[in-house]
Amino acid sequence: MNVAFPLSLTLAYTGMLFVCLGMERHWKQLASPRLPVHLRQLCVPLGVAALALAVYGCNLIWQTGMAWVAWFGMISLSGLALLLLLPYAPRAVVGLPAVALVACAIADAML
Repeated sequence: MNVAFPLSLTLAYTGMLFVCLGMERHWKQLASPRLPVHLRQLCVPLGVAALALAVYGCNLIWQTGMAWVAWFGMISLSGLALLLLLPYAPRAVVGLPAVALVACAIADAML
């Protein structure tokens, strides 16, 4: 099994989360009040970079045409997960990429 698929999905979720954190409303909802507000300005470029890395991961698995289709599907799936988790478990939204990254590392080590 290739670990690039779950890693690409994790990167897509992380990218959508950073783009979400770039908005003031979600920053107030999810970020700690101790964090400086100027970090919010870094969230959107980091989100775009994570989404670009997700495209690269999809390109490692599939051919270019199918990679774009899979990438849009991953963005849709991660956006839906973010949308459904945000009102009910806002703290879990922030911690989920770290847990998924650890799970990807464990899966890679087991293979």
